[in-house]
Amino acid sequence: MKKYLRITPEGTKDFLFAECAAMDDVCGRIENVFKTRGFKRVITPGIEFYDVFSLPCSGIAQEDMFKMTDNKGRLMVVRPDSTLPIARMVSSRLKNNVMPVRLYYKQAVYRNNPTLTGRRNEFMQMGVELIGVQGLRADLEVITTAIQAVKSVANDFRIELGHAEVFDALSDELSISEEYKEKIRQSIEGKNYSALNNLLDKLQPCRAVSAIRSLPSLFGGEEVFEQAREICSGTKAAQALDYLHQIYTSLLALGLGDKLIIDLGLVQRNDYYTGIVFTGYINGIGDAVLSGGRYDELLSEFDMPLGAAGFAIDTDAVTLKALSDGGSYSDKPDVLVFAEDGCEMQAIALVEQLCGEGKKAQFSVLSTLEETQAFAAQRGIAEVRICSR
Repeated sequence: MKKYLRITPEGTKDFLFAECAAMDDVCGRIENVFKTRGFKRVITPGIEFYDVFSLPCSGIAQEDMFKMTDNKGRLMVVRPDSTLPIARMVSSRLKNNVMPVRLYYKQAVYRNNPTLTGRRNEFMQMGVELIGVQGLRADLEVITTAIQAVKSVANDFRIELGHAEVFDALSDELSISEEYKEKIRQSIEGKNYSALNNLLDKLQPCRAVSAIRSLPSLFGGEEVFEQAREICSGTKAAQALDYLHQIYTSLLALGLGDKLIIDLGLVQRNDYYTGIVFTGYINGIGDAVLSGGRYDELLSEFDMPLGAAGFAIDTDAVTLKALSDGGSYSDKPDVLVFAEDGCEMQAIALVEQLCGEGKKAQFSVLSTLEETQAFAAQRGIAEVRICSR
């Protein structure tokens, strides 16, 4: 039987040296934003009961989860998402807490992606959840926190804004099953215009069908609202458009006009999101690095109906981009301190002194000065100091 001793499972990787330093830097910048905005860190278990993620609104397919059983035969999963465990935690550990509550997390999630797709099965996420409040102020707080988090790690980025109720209101006017509605949603989300047209061509022509067909092309700035109002007037979608416009106009005050995009084809998981939805992109990274929105119905599944909104950032993707941009994350010391026999503690004290002065200093654990000097030359360490009697 083959033993897999020297490789990692598909979709996972080891992080070494500069990669770890870059990740610490990226996560530290984002974490500082979260703390400054008043969010408190929580950590949920890496293993949860399958029931937490089997809810109809979870949006996570059973085959996408890594499953196991505990010693009582109960079905468990390795955490595929952080929002659902936090909803569980709020409904139990924080049910008597004063609301709203601001939470943030920094933890890995695990998805069982098909092999050879280029996607990871394990990736680090950071995100926030603002729970126990609804309305314009709460949405602006979540979105501006997301923008500040992205700005802390990238200059060239864009934020796309949408509203889940636009698609929901239009699709509710059609006499179709939830399964057919989901196929339409997936084709819009995946920008699969051929599949979308095939699905809509099978329906009786009407204003709602025409409007849904137009959603993927409603992408841009202020002009999107003018175009969308023409096809959504007289429907519940018009109310969602007005609210989205209010959010957009408010955010323009931050001087983000060139970084904000309205995308009415942003129809993420309509069984999960109930209001504003948004994604974030950083130039040089193909996929979205940030996604989030309002999900007011999720906590009801845990018998604690509360308004909620949040987002998650793929910090692994941001870290790899930081490294590819040539960021300086060297772990090389400035000074290597060698101790002659009997001077070890003197050398260790010197290392502490140099570090206190802001230098990167390291105590040589090699036995001879020659070995220490050879090591310094190989690593490119500029200075070797010697402690002697």
